[in-house]
Amino acid sequence: MAEFLSLEGKRALVTSGTKGAGAATVALFRELGAQVMTVARHRPENSQDDTLFVAADLTTDAGCRQLAQQVQARLSGVDIIVHMLGGSSSPAGGFAALDEQQWQQELALNLLPAVRLDRLLLPDMIARGAGVVIHVSSIQRLMPLPEATTAYAAAKAALSAYSKSLSKEVSPKGIRVLRVAPGWIETEAAVHLAERLAEQAGTDYAGGKKIIMDSLGGIPLGRPAKPEEVANLIAFLASDRARAITGTEYLIDGGTVPTV
Repeated sequence: MAEFLSLEGKRALVTSGTKGAGAATVALFRELGAQVMTVARHRPENSQDDTLFVAADLTTDAGCRQLAQQVQARLSGVDIIVHMLGGSSSPAGGFAALDEQQWQQELALNLLPAVRLDRLLLPDMIARGAGVVIHVSSIQRLMPLPEATTAYAAAKAALSAYSKSLSKEVSPKGIRVLRVAPGWIETEAAVHLAERLAEQAGTDYAGGKKIIMDSLGGIPLGRPAKPEEVANLIAFLASDRARAITGTEYLIDGGTVPTV
């Protein structure tokens, strides 16, 4: 029987591909036959030598240009871009705790790298009349937590609006643009957070996970998503199996978002 899913012969770029769902996506893409370039600020100490790794700070215009140059030099362009980069370092304390620097940092990490890289890499896709761009957003754009994620959620909401507009512009030119919005993912960082909360509350890891799930209003599935599960969704959307899908957003949150 023919293989259901293949990325054989595809050239892909996955930003922030050394940890969590990014690393899982890189691994799955390679397993499916793609040639994958990934990028982070620093090469992980325990990683194998990888000629398709680029060390760059994508929160800067110079870092994005450096990466785009490496894409052209090493891959002669890409067929798939997965904008995985994102996160938040904002303090708790609501809107008053967010100063100018905090807002600039959230936008520089969660919105502008995708905008810059698309601007640099899409012209080649358009010239070839084919390509897939996947922007990884967050369910926080739909249900921000006022205590700590206002700026992050606003940046991801901006990314989503930008992505939708881009899809309307370039889909007629053969470029599919999609969004994936994860909820809580059980990454290494998430495990550490649950363990720390569990220690503070005098409970075990399962209790720490429940504290996080309760803060989100509950996860009907009863658990966070695994990085590999997020990668599975991204791989399907990037493949030719999804060639009629563009301009839409896919939640992978175990049912966390309570609205239709």
